Amino acid sequence: MTTKPTTPALPREPLGDPRLRRLVVGEGLAAVVDALFLIWLTLFVLELSEPGITTGLVLVAVALPRAALLLPAGVLVDRIGPARVVASAAWLRVAVLLVLGALVTLTLPSVMAVALLGGLLGAADAAYFPAALALIPAVVPTERLSRVNALVQGAESAGDLVGPAVAAGAIAAVGFNATLGVIVALAALAAAALSRLIRVVRRDEGAGDDAGPDVIDGEQLSTARALGAGLRYAWHEPLVRGMLAAIALINITVVGPVLVGGAVLADQRLGGAGALGIVLSGFGAGSLAGSLIAGWRPPARRGWTVAGGVAAIGAGLAGLAAVTHVIAATAVVSLIGLGSGFLGVVIVATLQERVPNQLLGRVLSLVVLATVAFDPLSYVLAAVLLPYGTTALFLVCGSAVLACAALVAASPAIRSLR
Repeated sequence: MTTKPTTPALPREPLGDPRLRRLVVGEGLAAVVDALFLIWLTLFVLELSEPGITTGLVLVAVALPRAALLLPAGVLVDRIGPARVVASAAWLRVAVLLVLGALVTLTLPSVMAVALLGGLLGAADAAYFPAALALIPAVVPTERLSRVNALVQGAESAGDLVGPAVAAGAIAAVGFNATLGVIVALAALAAAALSRLIRVVRRDEGAGDDAGPDVIDGEQLSTARALGAGLRYAWHEPLVRGMLAAIALINITVVGPVLVGGAVLADQRLGGAGALGIVLSGFGAGSLAGSLIAGWRPPARRGWTVAGGVAAIGAGLAGLAAVTHVIAATAVVSLIGLGSGFLGVVIVATLQERVPNQLLGRVLSLVVLATVAFDPLSYVLAAVLLPYGTTALFLVCGSAVLACAALVAASPAIRSLR
């Protein structure tokens, strides 16, 4: 009688495996750095110039390269591998932050110089975000994707929750220079942890069909044609198309109404602008809880829970139309955050499992684009509806998300997910 050799079991908990620990620590620290630096940059630009359009222009200088380069970055991820792109982007961030730190320490930089460096950081972000998502399934066993995604996205939610207070408090206590120094150190730790994963990840070479849509008759497609192949796949695959549409619609109908409409609501009904910070902290706490719930209690009927998560966001958004107290508003916004955090983990883990490896970077770059690219349109939507009152704003947007939940539930490709 013979027995098959058994491979050593990986530790039960994600952080028990050194590879997964480096991944979670690296990507988690990078998320915290993003949250801290955004507040640092905003406050520093305000220090350089009068409040107004200048701050907005610097933030746009960061956002435009990020949005414009996301899709080409997805092609790059698929061609050279997520580990190399993640490490290169992480070290580019460190280099740019070091240059900025030198300028801040040695001289008083101009707003233009800060904007240019911000644009370089935006370009690094464009490469980093899809690569970081694609790196997870390259390192993590399929059965642990939800849990590791929950840890990474939970770190992002935690950074958003406490980052503003920590960054502002640090600047007040030790100044801009020292605070930026801490941010640079954290970014370097993240880059060092992620760089060690290059040796872990091995691309499948000579796998025949895995060369897939990027190689025809032995010739590699151009970047434009490779990008077109990714877009065609996303459009023709009902599951991917439905999830991308849901992400985009939620982003359009939630971001502007919650931020812009929430500020008006706080001023009119909740006792002043100070209430807005409390309400938005509820969103961060809900998002953190939703991420962790999705990771530690993965749903058995994934399709129906996606529809339920979308419905929870819509119900919470519509519920803001009726709140008159800061506690009620915080609870309702927490529900929106809970649905958003839960959906983030479930949708990303689902795509990581089901999209072919040779297209994963491009598809995940579309996910990131759907998450960030429609913010301006969302602000415009809020501005158009606000003259009719916050009640109308929240009811219209909440109803749109609830209709999206119904469409998600009606989609066989999503509804049948297990």
